Amino acid sequence: MNFKELGARLGLEEDEFKELVELFVETGAADFDRLQTAAASRDVEQVMKSAHTLSGAAGNLGLMDIHTLAKQIENQARDNKLDGVSEAVQELKVRIDQVAAVFGG
Repeated sequence: MNFKELGARLGLEEDEFKELVELFVETGAADFDRLQTAAASRDVEQVMKSAHTLSGAAGNLGLMDIHTLAKQIENQARDNKLDGVSEAVQELKVRIDQVAAVFGG
């Protein structure tokens, strides 16, 4: 993951961008936990809200694979179609963990 390039797109230095990504990983953990719980209990409204939060934060940072997958989950919930969402949530976890691994998290 090229943090220098991603940061430059946002007008940030690499260190500044890394700090924002670290914050995303830390705060995103709570959002992800809510998403995972909501998906397991088939709580459409909470799936939609949690996925929206993750999608927006990831999109703002240019983490487009996370943004896109979270947006797909959000849209499925909006359409009241939760079949396959648990699998998508697990894939989202993998992608967030890949970002976190950059920081030894």
